[in-house]
Amino acid sequence: MFTSQPIGFIHSPYRESSAIPKGLGAKHDAEGVIELLREFAPGLTDIDGFSHLFVLWQFDRADGFDLIAHPPTDEGRPHGVFATRSPRRPNPIGLTVVELLHREGSSLHVRGVDMIDGTPVLDIKPYLSSIPSERLRRGWLAEAEERRES
Repeated sequence: MFTSQPIGFIHSPYRESSAIPKGLGAKHDAEGVIELLREFAPGLTDIDGFSHLFVLWQFDRADGFDLIAHPPTDEGRPHGVFATRSPRRPNPIGLTVVELLHREGSSLHVRGVDMIDGTPVLDIKPYLSSIPSERLRRGWLAEAEERRES
């Protein structure tokens, strides 16, 4: 069995999940700070050269899970939880791409947070992708966006 421990916590403007922008066209441009625990600070060596980061974090306030989700981005239509960003997951892990604005000691100032203030951060990785944008598909979300535009 895998047991995780936080490497730090996010400081965000969001105090509750209802304040986080959701739905089609939601913009995630809020700034926040990822504050690493002191013992993990050496792990930030050379991170300054990256523009964006993957942040793995824990939905620490989610209760239980559903295998079928009804995201507001698709008028409540049902989708498998693994095809959504629902917090009610078998393993309550979140993934967010943020823009690294700057580092200050063991703190990373970032833009693009979509987590509640105090959320445990499990890992940080540099954002790298070798997939050309023309090959990316957005699944049911592209269909929902198309319906919205009609």
